Amino acid sequence: MAKAEAIELEVGGQRVRVSNPSKVYFPEPGITKLEVVEHYLACGEGILRALRDRPTTMERWPGGVHPGMKLATRADNRGDAFYQKRVPANAPQYVPTARIAFPSGRTADEIAPDSLAVVAWAANLGTITFHPWPVRKADVEHPDELRLDLDPQPGTDFRDAVQVAGVLRELLAELGWTGWPKTSGGRGVHVYVRIEPRWSFTDVRHAAIAIGRELERRMPGRVTTNWWKEERGETIFVDYNQNARDRTIASAYSVRPRPQATVSMPLTWDEMTAVGPLDFTVRTAGERFAAVGDRHAGIDEVAYDLTPVLEWYDRDERDRGLGDLPYPPEYPKQPGEPPRVQPSRKNPANW
Repeated sequence: MAKAEAIELEVGGQRVRVSNPSKVYFPEPGITKLEVVEHYLACGEGILRALRDRPTTMERWPGGVHPGMKLATRADNRGDAFYQKRVPANAPQYVPTARIAFPSGRTADEIAPDSLAVVAWAANLGTITFHPWPVRKADVEHPDELRLDLDPQPGTDFRDAVQVAGVLRELLAELGWTGWPKTSGGRGVHVYVRIEPRWSFTDVRHAAIAIGRELERRMPGRVTTNWWKEERGETIFVDYNQNARDRTIASAYSVRPRPQATVSMPLTWDEMTAVGPLDFTVRTAGERFAAVGDRHAGIDEVAYDLTPVLEWYDRDERDRGLGDLPYPPEYPKQPGEPPRVQPSRKNPANW
């Protein structure tokens, strides 16, 4: 089949080319490349709020999301889709960048969207999901966002994550904080908290650990911070490592590479108990946005002081012997980190 001719869209005063617009990206619902681009335009104010001035990794599926296709990973770089961290060499002049440093010390210039045209340009490259860092380009060393990822483990589901999110809401309210929830686009729930940009990635990660441990105490047997899957059981895992340097979460309004073309959708707390992740797709998100606007519209109004939660972390270490937890396997060994050995593989003779 011959490729459809490219079209040009007027986006915020820029001409953005969309090549092969009728190419099917999601075969089950028959969603095309152009529909994905139009989704981002329809949710424009929201996606820009999520990405503005943030170094952003592009998760690119240039061939679409078809059965049998897979995403390349650090462990296996063979794949039909891939994460692009460095800005393409042929990017238009209107695409701004931010230089970030990886845990290895290497650096990269990532896109840092400041206009909807940048988002549309990236979507034309096959970017299905946007993965922004929790920092802004003006200060890439101090996160302004605490990200609490509630990840259902086997035997649990979205409803279980919503129940944990309800307790998290109460915990945040006790701190005087406002959390901003959204679906992950899969089975999980994400809750964001704006913070003052004056702590390191390590501090913010420790804050996520402290909150996860407090949730464990309030919901014993239902929540875990155990890094090793074999120790989690049928719980909701608080993935504290999503706050480590160079770990990112799919942004609000990002499309996820799932057969139904689901979207990571901002919600009010009250909406969470009445919806499911399949309610929000490329074909429904724009209509919802037109009706209710961006549920995260107020997220930048207040930034909170992390000190109380960092005091929890220090208390747990001092009084309960609970120190740091493992980093992902590809990270250099970190100060204070426990042995990064899967529990079932530990040799008692070495301890």
